[in-house]
Amino acid sequence: MSAVVLSPARRFLLLVSVSVCAASGLVYELALISLSAVLAGGSVVETSLIVAGFVAALGLGALAAKPLLTRAEVAFLSVEALLGLVGGLSALVLYWAFAVVGNSLAVLGGATLVIGMLVGAELPLLMTLFQRGKLVDATTSGSVLATLNAADYLGALIGGVAWPFVLLPFLGVVRGTLAAGLLNVCAALVIAVLVLRSDVLRRQFATIASGLCAIVVVLVSVLVASDGLVTSARQRLYAFPIVYFHQSKYQEIVVTQWGKDRRLFLNGGLQYSTRDEYRYTESLTYPVVDASTSRVLIIGGGDGLAARELLKFPQVKHITQVELDPDMVAVANSVLRDDNAGALDDPRVTVLLRDAFTWVRTPPLPQDRFDAIVVDLPDPDNEIIGRLYSQEFYSMLLKHLAPGGAMTVQSGSAFTTPDVFSRVYSTLLASGCASVVPYHVHVPTFGDWGFNFCTLTSRGLVMPKTPAHTPRFVDQGVLDAARVFGADNKPRLLPANTLDRPLIVADRRRGYRQAGE
Repeated sequence: MSAVVLSPARRFLLLVSVSVCAASGLVYELALISLSAVLAGGSVVETSLIVAGFVAALGLGALAAKPLLTRAEVAFLSVEALLGLVGGLSALVLYWAFAVVGNSLAVLGGATLVIGMLVGAELPLLMTLFQRGKLVDATTSGSVLATLNAADYLGALIGGVAWPFVLLPFLGVVRGTLAAGLLNVCAALVIAVLVLRSDVLRRQFATIASGLCAIVVVLVSVLVASDGLVTSARQRLYAFPIVYFHQSKYQEIVVTQWGKDRRLFLNGGLQYSTRDEYRYTESLTYPVVDASTSRVLIIGGGDGLAARELLKFPQVKHITQVELDPDMVAVANSVLRDDNAGALDDPRVTVLLRDAFTWVRTPPLPQDRFDAIVVDLPDPDNEIIGRLYSQEFYSMLLKHLAPGGAMTVQSGSAFTTPDVFSRVYSTLLASGCASVVPYHVHVPTFGDWGFNFCTLTSRGLVMPKTPAHTPRFVDQGVLDAARVFGADNKPRLLPANTLDRPLIVADRRRGYRQAGE
């Protein structure tokens, strides 16, 4: 059956479908990047591989479409059907692969390749549809290509804006991707009925329309059941029952509980267990306090535990806490309130919902400097967090420290990740600390855990007087012993971690077994 020339109205509808499909295609790619951040840390390596792999797959898809150009109508609708199905289900499949296998890299690569090839096949097929039945010269061909590219880029812009501002915050990664797949298939169904119906054989149209409708039913069914499916997959990742889950704009927040043991996880990484978090929290906060400590700055610490300990000292009159994620603060004030004793609601605590790296760039007035600074951040699994472990960040942060003040930095495991620990130690020295004292304690849930104590003068680890309470773990003997390291994990001088060379991210990924290699 010979194809007819598309009327202006049908060409317009086809352009709309181009934009919708482009928006969906970009959503699939952004969903893969988002999941790589949650499941694998989302470093520049994963992001670069996904973007580069997707772009390469676009080219492969364009080449693979060449034999299909003789039946462009059928091929285009078939590609959109497959793209909606594969793209829509990709996030759910990836999540389950991670939950069951423990490593979703192969599925991530496969999804990137398949989705990229299907998206890449769209443009040559659309070019053929637009030029069907016409004698096309170079100028006309260029005009058609420009029009298609404009529609494609506009759709990509819509998808790029919709993902972070609409789909991800309101639906989450899995349901947001399913919604994009559903929109993708519905657009193809509209095009099949209103634009290309007369250009394909009746039997072919019936087959394609039935297939598209079946995919819509599948995606709608999975969308309805997605909460249960994701909950089942998520629970497989955690030893204890999940009592709270929330996907914020910045991270996945999970709280589990078994008996009295409540645990907080961010992006799958354990942040604390109520069994022994006091060992970590006291070791992090107590060394910076002395008799004159009145104003304290906390960077991170969104769970409220560091603020809880500092508020136990009567000389501490005000705490400023800089935390990026407002949802984490909300969880701390509700689900985790029993753990932090409502510290973030205390009138002595001011929570600033800011990006710490941006906030520290403004130098304070001398009277606004802090007597103590506590840096309680997640491990540097990616470059975004890694910049908060950089020489540049510490240098700016020290400008907020009063001359006689002290700063502690959580520094990872001195045994399991010795390069991370030594990198923080070395970076603090390079940043302007006159004295850096590395120390470590045993936290059963974490193992051997390390900290670094920085001062602008020469001040050692001294247990503060605590008339208001009796510490559960830390005393002067513990602090003295904490400075002792075995021969297998002594702190070493390494090149500083900088914005230009985020070495600490690679350190964190190598971990213990390859440390130092």
